[in-house]
Amino acid sequence: MNNTIMAKKTIPYFIISLIALLSLTACTETFIMPQASGRPYEVMVVMDSTSWQGREGRALFRVLEKDIPGLPQPEQSFHISQVEPSKFNKVLNIFRNIIIVDINPSTYTKTKMFFTRDLNAHDQIVLTIQSPSVSDFEDFCFMHGNDIIDFFTKMEMNRLIKQLHEKYSRMSYDLARELFDCTYYGPDELKSYKRGKDFFWTSNNAASGLVNICMYSYKYEGPETFNKQYVLHKRDSVMAANIPGTLPTMHMATDTLCTTVKPIVVHGKYAMEARGLWYMENDGMGGPFVSHSRVDELHNRVVVIEGFVFAPEKMKRGLMRRLEGSLYTLTLPDEEMTDIITDLEEVQVTASKQ
Repeated sequence: MNNTIMAKKTIPYFIISLIALLSLTACTETFIMPQASGRPYEVMVVMDSTSWQGREGRALFRVLEKDIPGLPQPEQSFHISQVEPSKFNKVLNIFRNIIIVDINPSTYTKTKMFFTRDLNAHDQIVLTIQSPSVSDFEDFCFMHGNDIIDFFTKMEMNRLIKQLHEKYSRMSYDLARELFDCTYYGPDELKSYKRGKDFFWTSNNAASGLVNICMYSYKYEGPETFNKQYVLHKRDSVMAANIPGTLPTMHMATDTLCTTVKPIVVHGKYAMEARGLWYMENDGMGGPFVSHSRVDELHNRVVVIEGFVFAPEKMKRGLMRRLEGSLYTLTLPDEEMTDIITDLEEVQVTASKQ
C-alpha cells in the first residue's frame, strides 16, 4: 500500500521535471540565429507598393538594375524583389541583402544611409536609407547609386572569400606558392593547369562555362607602370606567349576599346584593376576578364592575377563575380589578408556627403 502511494507521488514530479527540461530546451533553440536566406546578388527592398511604383521606388530600382560593366551583353547587377513593410515578417527578415527605405519629413532633415550586420540572421546585411522627402531620396539615389551597388557587391565578395578559405583549388594554391611565393584561394572547380615562365594558367576545362585564372609577374619600373597602355601591353604580350590558339596565327588579345582601368585598394595597398573583353586573334572566341595588378615591394615586381570566362551560351554575371571575388584572396609575400570592407564608417562617410 505504501509503495503504491509513493509511486503515485513520484510520477507527477518526474513529469513536471521533464516538461521543464523540454521547455528550457525549446526556449534556448528560439534564440539560435538562422543562416541568411537567398542567393548571392539578390536584394530585397522593404517599401510599400505605392512608393515602389512611385518616383522614389523607380529611382532605387534604376540603381539596382544597372548593368555590370565589362560584360559582352547586358546583365543587371542584382536580382531585385520588393515587400510591403506589413509583410516583412520572420520568414522574410532573414534575407541576405535587405534595403529598408524610410522617408519621413517630420523625422529626418537630410538623407543618410547606414548598415547593420547579422540583424536577424548570420551573414545578413541590412542597409537602411532615411530621407526627409521623395525629391531628396531621388537625388541621393542619383548621386550615390554606385556606392550602393559597390557596397552590396563587396559584401557578397566578402562572403565568397570566407567560403574560398574553406573550399578552394589546391592546385592553384600550390602554383601561387611555388612560382610567386604568394597565397591564393581559387575556386575549387579549377582542376587543370599550364605553367610558363613567371606564369600559370588554371581552368575548370569545362565544355560549357569555361572559367580560368592566370597569374604572372614582371619587373616593376616605377609609377608609370600603372597606366592603361602599359598594363594592357603587358597583358597582351604575356597572353600571346602563353595562351595560343589552335593555329599559329591565333592567340589571346585584349579589346582595348572595351576595357577600362582604375586604381583600387587591396589589403590596404594600391592596385590597378583592369576590366573588359578579351578575344582570340584570328578566331571567334572571346569573353570578359578582370585583373588586379599589384606591386610586390619585397621582390620589386608587379604581380598580376586575372580571371576570364568563355561561355557564349550562358549569362556571365555569376561566373565572373566568383572569379573576381577570388582575386581579393591573393596575398603577396609579408602581407596579411583583410576584408574588402572592414568597418561601418567607410560606407557611411562616403554615402553621407551631400
